[in-house]
Amino acid sequence: MPQRRAGRAAGAVIGSAVGDALGAPFEFGPPGMFSARFPDPARFPDSGGRAPGGGEMCGGGGWDPGEATDDTQQAVHLAESLLENGGLDLPDVFARLRRWAAADPKDIGIQTEQVLTGDLPWDLAAAVHFRSTARAAGNGSLMRATTSAVYFAPAGRAATMDAARRIAALTHGDRAAWEGTAVFHELVRTALTGDDPLAALPSVLADVHPDHRERYAAVLAPDWHPDRATEFNGAVWPCLGSAVWALRTTASFEDALRAAVDLGGDTDTVAAVTGGLAGAVYGLAAVPARWTGTLHVPLPGGGGRVLRLPELLGLAERLAAR
Repeated sequence: MPQRRAGRAAGAVIGSAVGDALGAPFEFGPPGMFSARFPDPARFPDSGGRAPGGGEMCGGGGWDPGEATDDTQQAVHLAESLLENGGLDLPDVFARLRRWAAADPKDIGIQTEQVLTGDLPWDLAAAVHFRSTARAAGNGSLMRATTSAVYFAPAGRAATMDAARRIAALTHGDRAAWEGTAVFHELVRTALTGDDPLAALPSVLADVHPDHRERYAAVLAPDWHPDRATEFNGAVWPCLGSAVWALRTTASFEDALRAAVDLGGDTDTVAAVTGGLAGAVYGLAAVPARWTGTLHVPLPGGGGRVLRLPELLGLAERLAAR
């Protein structure tokens, strides 16, 4: 596997986890909280993987410094299912997520929790929930998608977008969630090849289901700004749109993550999605070491394990090498 692509794959996986942990303490806060607390990144130069006091990886809100949330926990369980089964085994993915949900994670989305803690089987749970609530366009399937995006990238556009839709449908019955996850998969795939995912957007949108294409075209347009969102960024459209906006309007991994967290609202997920995409663009070397020194992923439903940077790098390497 080319070394440059390996660095981008690791950048995507680590970048998403970093964004998750960086944004978690600011979740549901107003815009600008992150930059108000940390106005000068130069105060926290990288030094041996740790900045004094942990730098901007501050913890809070029930999260330890560097602790990743449900976004990365689900992404790891999904990744391990793909690797251990040699491909997509939907019943196995659902079973792993169900064990995770039953293990009392610190945080879990309402939509995801209702589907995973019910009694219905994997192929009915999300669809039945959607028919009864008519609400399933949250960003819960998007938050965990970086690991599967890396895994399916070598299969090409059609296959990676199809896999994204099928995985998303395990917990989200609204096709809007499927299509947003599929777009993200394809943007990561494009970035891993060294191409510009922003330049690919028009052709990617052509492969979005017609019922949802216009809405995604709006939030992914070059002139869109998160201030124009018509829904809270916990919904799939503005979440993806905000991540693309953060990538488009900045020139580095670090600045993209700062912009994402500074939007407020669902900061951990917006930053996790931004980190996955920006990490695929800029590569692992662009992720500040001060943000990875304390990074760790507790795994409810995973035998009490806690994954840190070396384990996450190993996971990324196996995903990229499949």
